[in-house]
Amino acid sequence: MRIVAPPALMLAAVLTLASLTMHNQVATAQDKSAVSASRAVPVKPVAKPAGLTPEMRARAVAKLPGASPNDVSATPIPGIYEVTMGGLIAYVSEDGKYMFSGNVYDLDSQVNLTAARRNNARARVLAAAKEDQMIIFSPANPKMTVTVFTDVDCGFCRKFHGQIADYNKAGVRVRYMFYPRTGPGTDSWARAEQVWCASDRREALTKAKRGENVTVKGCKSGPVI
Repeated sequence: MRIVAPPALMLAAVLTLASLTMHNQVATAQDKSAVSASRAVPVKPVAKPAGLTPEMRARAVAKLPGASPNDVSATPIPGIYEVTMGGLIAYVSEDGKYMFSGNVYDLDSQVNLTAARRNNARARVLAAAKEDQMIIFSPANPKMTVTVFTDVDCGFCRKFHGQIADYNKAGVRVRYMFYPRTGPGTDSWARAEQVWCASDRREALTKAKRGENVTVKGCKSGPVI
C-alpha cells in the first residue's frame, strides 16, 4: 500500500527525487532517511500572468507522465512555468518542449524560491498522510512533530531510534513511515511488513531496529512504500 500519490511517483521517474527536508530540525538526528516536518512555511504567492490559458497549461505538461494542467503555475521568469506534483517541482518552457529541475534564486532578496515552494508542497503531502499508516512515538505534550521515512536495517535509522526516548523527552513527536531502501521482495521489506503486522508495532519496530527477529504468522502487506 503506497501513501505517495501515483502521479508524484510517475514524475519521480522523470526527475531525480530530492531529499526531503525537516522543519524544526532536531540537531542531533543522524537518520539518513528523508525527514520532514508537518508544518508549511508561508510563501508569497506568485501572481498569474495574463494569457496563462488552459491550453498553455495543457501544452506545458503534455510530455510529462502523470502531470495535469492543474499542476502548472506561474513563476517570476517570463515564459517559464512551475510544475508541482506532490513534493516534486520542475520547470518547463511555455511551449512544453524543455524541462529542467533545480533551484531558482531571487538574487535581489537572496531567497531560494524553489526550496520554499518545495517545503510547502511536501508539508501538504505529509499533512494528508493518515496516521493510522504510521508508527508513532510521542511524548504526552509534544512541542513539535517530525515524520521519518525509515528502513529497519539502516544503520543511521537504528542510531536515530536508539535515541528515541531522548527525542520524546525533548518534546519531539516522531511519526515513522516505512521506506525500505532495497525495495519490494527484499529482506528489509519483509521485516518492515512483519513489524507492521505485530500486535505491538512500537515494540516490534524497536526490536527490529536492534537487529532482533520479528515474526508474525499470516502477515499481509501493510503501508510499506
